[in-house]
Amino acid sequence: MADVALIGLISDTHGLLRREALTALKGSDLIIHAGDIGEPEIIEQLRAVAPVVAVRGNIDKGAWAAQLPKTAVAEARSALIYVLHDIQELDLDPAAAEFNIVVSGHSHKPGRTEHAGVMYLNPGSAGPRRFQLPITVARLDLRHLPWGVEFVDLPERET
Repeated sequence: MADVALIGLISDTHGLLRREALTALKGSDLIIHAGDIGEPEIIEQLRAVAPVVAVRGNIDKGAWAAQLPKTAVAEARSALIYVLHDIQELDLDPAAAEFNIVVSGHSHKPGRTEHAGVMYLNPGSAGPRRFQLPITVARLDLRHLPWGVEFVDLPERET
C-alpha cells in the first residue's frame, strides 16, 4: 500500500454511520475502523468510499463479527500501523515492533499522543453520543513530515 497517503479513521459507530462521517472520510485512500462497529452494513458503506481495515470491538458479536480480527496491521507509505479496539489490551511494545502508529478506539475520546517515537491515535466515537463527549472521525495525512492529523467534529443529529 505504498500509494496510501490519506487515511480516514473511525471508531465506535455502534450501528450508526452518519452521512457526515462518510462525507468527512471521502477522499481517503484507506479507512481504518477501530472497532465497536455494531452492524456489518457499516463496513460495506465504508468500502464504498475506500478499502477498509477493521477490527472487532467488545460490542461486535455474531458470525459477521467473528470474522473480524482483534488486531490488524496496515502499511501506508513509510508508516506501519497497528490497529486494535482497546488500547488497554495492547500486548506488544509498538516501538520495539517497529510500528509508527497505533490506532485504537473504545474510550470515545478523540486524541493524539506520542511516546517513544510512536504516534497513538484515537478518532473518538462516530456513533451515538455518549456522555458529553464529541462525535468525531479523524483524517491522517502521510504525504508530508510531520504527519498531519485532523479531527472532524460531526453534528449531533443522527442521520
